[in-house]
Amino acid sequence: MPVPARAAVAAVAAVAAVALAALLAGCGREAVRPAAAPVPATRAWPQVAPANPAAANAVTLRALSLVGTPYRYGGDSPESGFDCSGLVNYVYRDMLDLRLPRSSRELARVQGPRLAPERLAAGDLVFFGSGGDVSHVGIYVGEGRFVHAPSGGGTVRLDHLDGHYWRDRYSGARRVL
Repeated sequence: MPVPARAAVAAVAAVAAVALAALLAGCGREAVRPAAAPVPATRAWPQVAPANPAAANAVTLRALSLVGTPYRYGGDSPESGFDCSGLVNYVYRDMLDLRLPRSSRELARVQGPRLAPERLAAGDLVFFGSGGDVSHVGIYVGEGRFVHAPSGGGTVRLDHLDGHYWRDRYSGARRVL
């Protein structure tokens, strides 16, 4: 290799080494963004075994796979987006061929035991509202968390039942599995 070419390769190698050292040095520094606010203390959520673990697992995994799907009023598929009851209906129909009522109010009246929060198992339906009126539904996935399609402009997401908004509006749960 001619001397000027060797010098060019050496210069590029030196620049690369300096750049790598700078990148690695940055790894030990404090975060540029401030730390997130601490999560409020939540209650201990007992792990309750579902009556049909295979069905509960299928429902839970399918619901989690839809996180990020856009919200759409009246929506009932991943292609069109979901509203809350459309999400519940889609997951149970897709995974278990189980047909459920379409609205959150009708779902709240489904046959099955009403459940205290400490008795929730994966796959249970959780309901929210105010003044005794149910207006929202989600699928409990364990550890105090549920998957749901919140209203306008959002996407299907995973939230915690102990979150301020949801804790204050929790109205009960039903077991359908």
